[in-house]
Amino acid sequence: MSEARSGTSAPTVLRMILGRRLQDMRIGAGASLEDAAKALRVTSLTIRRLEKAEVALKPLYVEKLLETFGADRQEIDEFVDLAEQANKPGWWHSYRDAVPSWFTAYVSLETGAKTLRTYEPQYVTGLLQTRDYAHAVLRGGLPNGSEEDLALRVELRLRRQSLLERDNAPTLWVVMEEAVLHRTVGSPQVMREQLERLLDVSELPHVSLDIVPFTAGAHIGACAPFTYFRFEEPELPDIVYSEILSAAVYLDQRADVVSHLEAHSRMALQTSSEDSRALLNRMRKEYS
Repeated sequence: MSEARSGTSAPTVLRMILGRRLQDMRIGAGASLEDAAKALRVTSLTIRRLEKAEVALKPLYVEKLLETFGADRQEIDEFVDLAEQANKPGWWHSYRDAVPSWFTAYVSLETGAKTLRTYEPQYVTGLLQTRDYAHAVLRGGLPNGSEEDLALRVELRLRRQSLLERDNAPTLWVVMEEAVLHRTVGSPQVMREQLERLLDVSELPHVSLDIVPFTAGAHIGACAPFTYFRFEEPELPDIVYSEILSAAVYLDQRADVVSHLEAHSRMALQTSSEDSRALLNRMRKEYS
């Protein structure tokens, strides 16, 4: 996957899954991209974009392709029904005017993942932020933004957190730098409430929180923040997201994913859950 471009529509995870299935069915039928394109009277680039979930799965296109690949009627009908579901906007679509297009893809992946690993060198990860902390962080990054726009971004960030309360909540493993705790965001009171939130969520069975202490010195992960996604569906590869100032990169090449996983694991070895909780408690007292 490449850098997400401004103006693109973020696919739902279901659309990504169906795109992969469409590709597998084409290959299983021994059809090339050109063969599939000929059946639809489109270019091979259009077929490639369908398989990569870069465009909506038009039911008529899907039906014709599956007929070309030799699928039976029941399989075609079921696939078309799923395609129609996949083309519906995700819940985050209503926030599209408040966030860059390349981030809506992140929300889609986050919503569908069964495992998330994050590394944060500067701020508390968004899924664990309190309202006041989120407001202060977003205001710092958008000094000229309107209050209306800022409120919408905060609302999106807090709504994303509901996935941790689902019956089938994903596992979340967060590694943060100690510097995050010393960066006073908002006010001492905001920081104290944020630290209390971290202490609370660290007790959840599906959440792990490790804080790399200053004493760890230089280490492999002292770089940009990133998030790793793993999915239950075999059609989807593991994906790593990394963000820069005005864009984001989504990586699914095995070598890239493995290097980030190794970095995350090595950083976690620099501390323990007990040491991390002790550090949180000490810092909470400092903000009292």
